[in-house]
Amino acid sequence: GFIAGNGTTNAPKSYSFVDNSASGTVQYRLKQVDNDGSFEYSSAVEVNVAAPAAYTLSQNHPNPFNPATTISYSLPAAGFVTLKVYDMLGKEVATLVNGMQESGANKASFDASQLPSGIYFARLSSGSFNSVIKMTLMK
Repeated sequence: GFIAGNGTTNAPKSYSFVDNSASGTVQYRLKQVDNDGSFEYSSAVEVNVAAPAAYTLSQNHPNPFNPATTISYSLPAAGFVTLKVYDMLGKEVATLVNGMQESGANKASFDASQLPSGIYFARLSSGSFNSVIKMTLMK
């Protein structure tokens, strides 16, 4: 990822970066780029990011939404995952995920620009885990 600097300053500045896709042991380092284009790398820092302890399907955000929303979920182990969206009648209107995924935090985008306003349900399935959230599309 990239975080823009605060320019030339003698005062301390704080920066932060969140890597929601990281799992396992990962290494990070900083690249400082000066105004003249020269750069320098910091030493690498190793971080052990534990996999989530349980499956989770979080409420979409924003909710209500128009026309798109984000669905976040976590997997404690690698496996085959499906994330599908259904309308009020139980008709499948979208397949957002359908395949193998590694453990860790994940996000999927749902674009409902071609669908009418209403209530929709997102269902996450992996192994014996199933969970459903209710989403509201308001145009």
